Amino acid sequence: MEQRLVGRSGLIVSSVGLGTMTWARDTGAEEAAAQLVAFAEAGGTLVDTADVYAGGDAERLIGRLLRTSVPRSEMVVATKAVLTPHGPRSRDASRKNLIAALDASLDRLGVDEVDLWQLHAFDPEVPLEETLAAVDTAVSSGRTVYAGVCNYVGWQLAAAGVWQRSAPARAPIVSVQSEYSLLARDAEREVLPAAEHVGAGVLAWSPLGRGVLTGKYRVGIPADSRAATPHFADFVQPYLDERCRRVVESVTTAADGLGVSPLAVALAWVRDQPGVSAAIVGARTHAQLKGILQAEALTLPVEIREALDDVSASD
Repeated sequence: MEQRLVGRSGLIVSSVGLGTMTWARDTGAEEAAAQLVAFAEAGGTLVDTADVYAGGDAERLIGRLLRTSVPRSEMVVATKAVLTPHGPRSRDASRKNLIAALDASLDRLGVDEVDLWQLHAFDPEVPLEETLAAVDTAVSSGRTVYAGVCNYVGWQLAAAGVWQRSAPARAPIVSVQSEYSLLARDAEREVLPAAEHVGAGVLAWSPLGRGVLTGKYRVGIPADSRAATPHFADFVQPYLDERCRRVVESVTTAADGLGVSPLAVALAWVRDQPGVSAAIVGARTHAQLKGILQAEALTLPVEIREALDDVSASD
């Protein structure tokens, strides 16, 4: 698997990252272990999680697997903080909460440091300078090697990135996670230009359009799909409209012409977009991940890429 630098930093990650949002909930320990081993054997290095995934159990599971299935030294471990679903507010980017959350993540993962610590969301109630001071503390104290942000809009990313790079002692923002796929191209308007400006690499989450771009929903909602589960139904539903159906049909047509899966076409399109360091995919089963890893070899012909650009262009 191709290894890429993240933005203008020295952090190197695999071009496809392994998302773990379903681990310890829909994906059990045995299945997760099989996925992590297959991912590592394919050359994958970036494992992305968060303190809120399965109430912290995803981090605990990753920690166990890094001790039993895949060496910690072979993985780039990324986690997140800020979201507080059980607190008085839905998010808390205060210095107190962030440092406490990071320490708790390290404890659950069973490590002294993570490779990439990310602010999961922007918190408008806390001064950005306070939040970024916590980032500096996290890096300077050795709790994390690099820092990034997630789900920031363009101006938020630009403000954070410029502030951090304005003084040599501050830890730069090296990455931004943003939803990006043929069904979700809003990031191109502001987030991608802002990322280029501040030197941050883009980590594209849900590059398969929340699973819709695999074509599995063309004739209904399969019983074993995310859209059939209570906790993910609302997550998938926005991409089951007529516009998205047209994009899926175009992806399927391209896949048929190339003799590959729709998944491979959709993933290759995102993975090779300018500024993208990695596309983060989540698979509930080892079989699903195997299909994803097989897509790594595909490079889309220019004419197909341009056709997909046209059919999926944002209004």
